[in-house]
Amino acid sequence: QVQVVESGGGLVQAGGSLRVSCAASGRTFSRFAMGWFRQAPGKDREFVAAITWSGGDTSYADSVKGRYTISRDNDNAKNTAYLQMNSLKPEDTAVYYCAVGYRRLGATPIDVAYWGQGTQVTVSS
Repeated sequence: QVQVVESGGGLVQAGGSLRVSCAASGRTFSRFAMGWFRQAPGKDREFVAAITWSGGDTSYADSVKGRYTISRDNDNAKNTAYLQMNSLKPEDTAVYYCAVGYRRLGATPIDVAYWGQGTQVTVSS
């Protein structure tokens, strides 16, 4: 069983920054690809960013490119991913979900094997 736990998020003014974290654990020696999706009220869940297990390859939605940075830490057999969000806009307000998969994550959730519980990010204007 794999556990996916998010932390961070919160309320910030437009133009501010936040960082959310995600830790995946429960299967020793698993090499997880990780990423983030978000869902705003009344909208579908959408892709935000993804990173390969090695951290050597990242991808972003056009709406966050240049403002968000995804990174990860695989030390001590932990799969921990971070999403640094800068220059936040009110339209970034959503529940952010960590996504974990056994192969590279794309813009659709098809390769997501595990989801986090979600963390709220609210950007005030």
